Amino acid sequence: MSDQNEQLLIEIQEAIPGIDCQLSIQHGELNIKAKSQDWIRLATTLRDHPNLHFEQLIDLCGVDWSEYAGHSSDSPRYGVVVHLLSIKNNQRLRLKAFCQDNDYPMMQSLVDVWPNANWYEREAFDVMGIVFDGHPDLRRILTDYGFVGHPFRKDFPISGHVEMRYDAEQQRVIYQPVSIEPRNNVPRIVREEHYGDTQV
Repeated sequence: MSDQNEQLLIEIQEAIPGIDCQLSIQHGELNIKAKSQDWIRLATTLRDHPNLHFEQLIDLCGVDWSEYAGHSSDSPRYGVVVHLLSIKNNQRLRLKAFCQDNDYPMMQSLVDVWPNANWYEREAFDVMGIVFDGHPDLRRILTDYGFVGHPFRKDFPISGHVEMRYDAEQQRVIYQPVSIEPRNNVPRIVREEHYGDTQV
């Protein structure tokens, strides 16, 4: 753990009394795991506190944790991960939180804190189905107008639900059920029983 990360961790702990979150350092980067109800308050503090000054949102994405190791079916499935940069202090951190409802995942919009979150949140809404409450213009940004579903969810079929093609008789593009067989393209890895064990 670098001295800079240690100092940043202490400064964040001092800046957010009363906000329940988990701070950790992984791979040389500071991570904050917050509760969804503290999302806006924590983000605003990280931006406005004079010792922190995380004025730049670098990235925001939705995550589906359903197939991660150690994830149970009764824990939250969807979450949002944000990468922040303090240009003034030359520091970075990762902020993440889980959506409380797996059937209707929702988080507060960060557009009022960092305006460039606008298109990132639209993308997370489109491909992951996370609704950002308070977003000024939440609509799809990557998929087609009539697209059904959210293609980055782990349970979305690789080939999709429908395919489109141009029909010469009707002289228009038509949608129809997918005609290819569903298949898994991930290679299966088979190893001997004690593969990788170190022998003394």
